[in-house]
Amino acid sequence: MLLAAGRSTRMGTPKQLAPLGGQALCRHAAGALAAGGYGALLAVVPPGEVGAAVRAALAGLPFAFTENPEPGRGLASSFRAAAAWALAQPRPFAAVTFALADMPLVTPATHAALAGAFADTGAPAVLARYGEGEAAVHAPPHLFRADLLGRVAALPDADHGPRALLREYAASTVTVPRPAAELLDVDTPEALARARGLFGASD
Repeated sequence: MLLAAGRSTRMGTPKQLAPLGGQALCRHAAGALAAGGYGALLAVVPPGEVGAAVRAALAGLPFAFTENPEPGRGLASSFRAAAAWALAQPRPFAAVTFALADMPLVTPATHAALAGAFADTGAPAVLARYGEGEAAVHAPPHLFRADLLGRVAALPDADHGPRALLREYAASTVTVPRPAAELLDVDTPEALARARGLFGASD
């Protein structure tokens, strides 16, 4: 699940469409998902022209799309939209991974590691852990077992993900160590400039 319906309040323009290395920001995260070995792919997009532009930016990748009609209600609304789509599918999923469109450095290997950890353990949640020791940070992508999707679909409005659910299942959550270098959330013009520096891009 690619969550690409953000309001971009700190960026000032639709960050999903910001040019990075010759393509839209959202396509980097989408490409990692597409190469991660998942059985189905979904992108949650906003309504209107921005949503249409995100769909166009992902052309050629095997994504289905669903709309978050009220992205102004925060990131949780995109989690809800994605979970509702998954629950409505005729063939149930074993688990679902939620990834953010503004994290362009996450690799296919990270997605494969999350899916592999779930296949090995059946844990209710699998989290990426970036870095080591006390400096380690848990951040998306997050994988949730299918029996938790109803809880995700009922999240209250918030500008963050399912933190309460993660706390509830902390004792049985599996973490997957990933390089700290993958952790870049492009929310601001400054973060976009950093991403462009890492990509060697001037766009």
